[in-house]
Amino acid sequence: MKKFEIPEIYKSSIIGSIKEQRRVKDKLKKDFSPTKLDFGPVEFYIARHFGFCYGVENAVEIAYRTLNENPDKRIFLLSEMIHNPDVNADLLSRGVSFLMDTQGNQLLEWSELNKEDIVIVPAFGTTLEIQEQLNKIGINPYAFDTTCPFVEKVWNRASQIGERGYSVIVHGKPKHEETRATFSHSNSKTPTLVIKDIKEAEKLAGYITGKTNPEHFSTDFANQYSEGFDPKKDLRKIGVVNQTTMLASETQEISEYLKSVIVEHFKLSTETEKEHFANTRDTLCYATNDNQDATFSLIDQTADLAIVVGGYNSSNTSHLVELCETKHKTYFIQSDKSLLSKTEISHFDLHSKTVKFSKYYFPKKEKLKILLTCGASCPDSVMEDVLVRIVSFFDNTKEISSVIKSMNV
Repeated sequence: MKKFEIPEIYKSSIIGSIKEQRRVKDKLKKDFSPTKLDFGPVEFYIARHFGFCYGVENAVEIAYRTLNENPDKRIFLLSEMIHNPDVNADLLSRGVSFLMDTQGNQLLEWSELNKEDIVIVPAFGTTLEIQEQLNKIGINPYAFDTTCPFVEKVWNRASQIGERGYSVIVHGKPKHEETRATFSHSNSKTPTLVIKDIKEAEKLAGYITGKTNPEHFSTDFANQYSEGFDPKKDLRKIGVVNQTTMLASETQEISEYLKSVIVEHFKLSTETEKEHFANTRDTLCYATNDNQDATFSLIDQTADLAIVVGGYNSSNTSHLVELCETKHKTYFIQSDKSLLSKTEISHFDLHSKTVKFSKYYFPKKEKLKILLTCGASCPDSVMEDVLVRIVSFFDNTKEISSVIKSMNV
């Protein structure tokens, strides 16, 4: 796989060493067991896979190369490069400006741009409508396009099945940049609908079978379907694709559920089911799958708490938090700065969508066991800072270098 040039500020000798040792001993990535780091009074279990994925590394490399090669030009990002506050803050400090926020609200008017400006498309991709807007200004939307190849794979698959007469069901968060982009590309080819979870899939089943009055469709799925979507005819042939950062297991659950509804309703056999339901399993992102599978293995460990690091608006990170919460007391933090002291922590509550402050988050024990992972947009340097800060809270800990040398991989 291609190697990317990542700025030194995002690298970590500690985390890099852990990843390299795991890579050498498990080249086929079949072992999802966590890495154990024993510092004496505190012991960590670190997920097998975490941090920058292929798409993020590609985006970061293009963004920084663009900055270095165009010192005299104005450079804009459509929105956040990736959902990580450290990366976005650094880009802003280097003179980059955002055109929109993550919800798609305009921060700078299109009229303020000219054809000499550079506009970087983030890893989530963008809509056909925005591409057309850039073309009108004279800016090539593909010149500095960092769209993740796996996101583009989803778009291509949606187009392929759309051209064969299937409507596309997108499993994603309706307001997320990637989902908006996928919806736009799919909608140009075929009727498209976004559903956010299994509950909405179950609601959709009523329209597939005709048990729910189609007049309620516009209310049940407000602002989530393409113009002219007709539930009576556009749900006869469907295929499911996803926002690549969603839980892969949930996408599969939704896909299998809708397929079962289709098969039963149309009385299909194994040979004829493809006439009404397209197979799209090949669109699931490998990095998302690896990170989530590694997290499943991580949470099987006996531990006192779990810490997940990443941007609070990061979809893939939030799903890792959800997984950890099923078995452990979990704290979702942005960086080492969230670890205010050994007794107080600032963390994000997914359920209330608020930042909270908790005291005495470390149980009083002779030996503390902590699960640690991070999202796909979190730099290794941030993970190192979190690890080092936690270790600093304890006395008589082993040297980090010696722990890394003797670690259980």
